Amino acid sequence: MENNMRTVLAILLAACLSLAENVATAQNAPAQAASDIPHSSASQESLRIGPGDLLAITVLREPEMDRKVRVRDSGEIDVPLAGQIQVMGLSPDEAGTAIAQRLEEAGYLRHPEVSVLVQEYATQQVAVLGQVAHPGTYLLESPRTLLDVLAMAGGLTDSADRHLMIEHSDGRTPAQVFLSNQAADALEANVQIRAGDRIIVPKAGLIYVLGDVGRPGGYLMQNESRMTLLQAVALAGGANHTASEEHVRLVRNHDGDIDEQELPLKEIERGQVPDLLLQANDVIYVPFHLGKHILMGATAIVAAASSAAVYAGH
Repeated sequence: MENNMRTVLAILLAACLSLAENVATAQNAPAQAASDIPHSSASQESLRIGPGDLLAITVLREPEMDRKVRVRDSGEIDVPLAGQIQVMGLSPDEAGTAIAQRLEEAGYLRHPEVSVLVQEYATQQVAVLGQVAHPGTYLLESPRTLLDVLAMAGGLTDSADRHLMIEHSDGRTPAQVFLSNQAADALEANVQIRAGDRIIVPKAGLIYVLGDVGRPGGYLMQNESRMTLLQAVALAGGANHTASEEHVRLVRNHDGDIDEQELPLKEIERGQVPDLLLQANDVIYVPFHLGKHILMGATAIVAAASSAAVYAGH
């Protein structure tokens, strides 16, 4: 008898546990479903509706009026019973209010509650092109600074020029911004970027230093895109003691026309002759004191530059 009672109690206990699990599952089910329902967010409210955006319109207690519409180039959408409504430049909440007012004014609904969600943004993007880690388009949930947007693109590459071009979506003249390595100067250039803008980061210019120097090669003009003869030679490790510093040559290519100029490096180092400001793609050749290298022609120097190693200019 006692064994039978124990068996009955065990069965009842198992049934109770199973019932408790079923109740818990039933209580959690609505919460999981609710989490799948789209809802308006603060980030959406900071964005403005534009042409090409896909809107999801929901009218409370009127499911037959729920629909998805694409904003036309004119900024208008078609809403049943309400007609054409201008929504360009409105936030999702403002668009919902405009639709509700139109439905009420037309006499179709009393105190309608309308919600609008943007399911696809076609216009709230900024393009970052050129010398960044991840070129592409990025969604702007609100106006951001230049440094913020560059960070979204992974930052500048080692070969990036510090002079950036910003093309504005509102048709204003493109702006050139210098992004200094100095924190204070960089903050001053940290302009506002808005949806539709394009940021173009060009590749830094190169200065080539070849011949009898410590480290021949090409050097990026990253410091304000300015470089002098002495700076370039210093980046290349300086002239070796075997170099002919009185016969240094500057080779400059002007759209296929090659100009050549002899520079007295030793006198420039002593301050007897002003330092020379270089241009992108200039080639500095420091000849050996003796030997065939001093007879190297300008064309051969330019050809040698094309195969030179490239180093960061800092």
